[in-house]
Amino acid sequence: MSRDILFKTENFVFSYRVAGILVKNEKVLLQRPINNTDYSIPGGHVSLGETNQESLIREFKEEIGVIIEVNKLKWIGEIFFPWGLKQCHQISLFYSISLIDEVCIPLDGTFYDIETEGAKLVFEWVELKKLNKIELYPTNVKKFLMRNSDDIEHFIYSEEEEGVIGER
Repeated sequence: MSRDILFKTENFVFSYRVAGILVKNEKVLLQRPINNTDYSIPGGHVSLGETNQESLIREFKEEIGVIIEVNKLKWIGEIFFPWGLKQCHQISLFYSISLIDEVCIPLDGTFYDIETEGAKLVFEWVELKKLNKIELYPTNVKKFLMRNSDDIEHFIYSEEEEGVIGER
């Protein structure tokens, strides 16, 4: 059994996460908890002993039953946010990805994860031109998605329960 790189202390949480940027037909695939409107780029925690690529492939297979190809590292995020009553420090690596078999998931609309105990996540294709109308975290990724640069981007994002403190 693998163990996520997710460590908790009395006051802090450290999280190491990878995410897959999947863009098709001018739409990006996003995820959100089933009872929430805050979106994020799909992915999950890296497990001890796993490479970033292995983690991303595993997460997409577990959550939506697709096999992906991990392409290029796009963004490196140092992300600070509340995790319950603790402060979380997350290192997140964002990769461009592609589907090996495009018939495995709908390429439009909304669908749910394949959790055996019931769906926990909603996956949705969102038009790139409509990103400004949704809550997407970290908020920096909206501008990166629109810019679509070939350069590797680094960002720092910090928020408190009251909202964004700032970007650097």
